[in-house]
Amino acid sequence: MVGPLAEVGYYEAWWIQVVKSIAVFFVLLNLQPIIIVGERKILGRFQGRYGPNRVGPYGLLQPMAEIVKFATKENFRPRTSIGWLFALAPVVSIMTAIGALAIVPFGDTQDIFGTEVGLYGLDVSIGPLYLFAMGAIAFYGIMLGGWASGSKYSFLGSMRAAAQLISYEVSQGLALVGVVMQAGTLSLVGIVEAQQDYGLWYIVPQFVGFLIFLTASFAETNRAPFDLVEADAELVGGYFTEYGGGRMVAYLFAEYMNMCVVSLITVTLFLGGWHLPFGIDAPGWLDPFVVLGKASLFLIFFFWIRATLPRLRYDQLMSFGWKVLLPLATLNALVTAVLVVEPW
Repeated sequence: MVGPLAEVGYYEAWWIQVVKSIAVFFVLLNLQPIIIVGERKILGRFQGRYGPNRVGPYGLLQPMAEIVKFATKENFRPRTSIGWLFALAPVVSIMTAIGALAIVPFGDTQDIFGTEVGLYGLDVSIGPLYLFAMGAIAFYGIMLGGWASGSKYSFLGSMRAAAQLISYEVSQGLALVGVVMQAGTLSLVGIVEAQQDYGLWYIVPQFVGFLIFLTASFAETNRAPFDLVEADAELVGGYFTEYGGGRMVAYLFAEYMNMCVVSLITVTLFLGGWHLPFGIDAPGWLDPFVVLGKASLFLIFFFWIRATLPRLRYDQLMSFGWKVLLPLATLNALVTAVLVVEPW
């Protein structure tokens, strides 16, 4: 283990890290059906309808019915596709989404049955860099899926993904520079504690960076209004046009998992992580519920934007990324550097 706790000789046994990994994956895996039902319910209310309400009480078993439906479908692939890459691409997308969860802090170190356990997978000293590394690898899942399908529509969708991810990842990274400079550390746990010491969540002094990061996150997760990668009116379905059954579910699972990761990271960097506002000191066992509660607000915001804003044209998408977000992110980083390094 590296990070603040390593400096005081704190190390966890390997079996504790294995148990934590399984627990985090199990919880978030079981949250995915709830998120899917929540999105469809919220979209229904925005559009003047009920949403799913037939399968199970209040439609809560609708995701289970769809999982069974997709699992029993034949995994067809085109004759022009490249078999092993076609099967590997969704796996890459899922593994990178799960890998990014490893460093999300859900709470501080707690004493559990006489053992000090950190409520996070790993506290690495290069937190944001690790996240961008996972994002860079996730790009290959989309790119390989489109190219290996042997379809022109799929390939166009993957090429759009390449341009879109590169364009918005630059602004997203620069938006984090202000947070890192204020906190003086790249550890996500350290950033949360720095906000507590500062007495103010970073959403206030870094409000511009927060807006830039949140906007770029919509593009990074291919969510409306930046879902040009899978624009059904133009590309049928984008990079996963030729996918069906369990493999298509894998791509959808990775998309919702990435939404969870982005929401959790936003909470960690800008909303004080597991800390409550107004100096409220909650018991340690409530920390994960505080983080998940804050993250749920951003998930609802994702759904709200999808129901409200129309899809942009592709030239508008690229112009907004390079001509608006990038200059703003650069200016925000420069102003923060001046105010932090040379305080007035």
